[in-house]
Amino acid sequence: MQPFLTLDALRVLDAIDRKQSFAAAADELFRVPSAVSYTINKLEEDLGVALFDRSKRKAEFTKVGLLILQQGRAILKASDELTHMAKQAASGWELELRICIDSILHHHAIYDLISQFQQTYPWIDIRLTQENFGGTWDSLNAGESDLIIGASDEATSNDFATYPIGTAEFIFAIAKDHPLCQEQTPISQASVKKYPSVVAMDSSRYLPPRSAGLLDGQARITVSDLQKKIDAQRHGIGVGYLPLHRIQTYLQSGELVSPELEQADTRQHELCIAWRKDNQGKALAWFVNQLKQMELSRFFN
Repeated sequence: MQPFLTLDALRVLDAIDRKQSFAAAADELFRVPSAVSYTINKLEEDLGVALFDRSKRKAEFTKVGLLILQQGRAILKASDELTHMAKQAASGWELELRICIDSILHHHAIYDLISQFQQTYPWIDIRLTQENFGGTWDSLNAGESDLIIGASDEATSNDFATYPIGTAEFIFAIAKDHPLCQEQTPISQASVKKYPSVVAMDSSRYLPPRSAGLLDGQARITVSDLQKKIDAQRHGIGVGYLPLHRIQTYLQSGELVSPELEQADTRQHELCIAWRKDNQGKALAWFVNQLKQMELSRFFN
């Protein structure tokens, strides 16, 4: 059964309302007035309702007519958007881009990029997720992300392209009132082992999970992400290494301190962005190009 409410009929109603007459609507639609009148009369007949009140000198929309006009405009907008999306998809633009950022980085830089992207390509959905440690590579490897930001610079496959974004330095940090602050420096490993290490959980689901900074026999407190690890150490419930760029404010305020250790373990991790080499999506290419051109230190400041 052919539907009574066609997109063409809805466009005719829209034109009549905007132009305020059948004749002006016909001009806009490049039709003769009789064709516009026929479309409306046929629609009223098919629906069994009056869309216009013709008792006055100038025909006006009835309540039913206004309802169909308003709802019809929403349908026309959705139809136009769907058509545009289909054309964009056919030309290589994704309908959704999935970005995964590691919890080690500040996120404001990617928020700014997404905002810039949406100003030009508002029809493309962005899905932004966060992972920890190997979970970032895991999301790309499992096909759950198109672009990862802040992964360790060690590609798990030759199928991936990478681009360096900087180095994260980790330092040993504890709360200003932690018992270790009473120890004579440099602090021995034996003294450090007396207190639990706060560990951010590796969010890998498919790749083997990783952990770092644990001493043999040291108790651990496991939290879900890096920010919670920072918060836990600020509250003095454990010890551990933290990325310097994420705790500068707390070090400056004295809330966290970094005492000298007997066996200092300087840790630096090279970080990168990565994507699949065979992904030819234009939205992905846009983000990769923008990331290569931007001041990447923003992820660390």
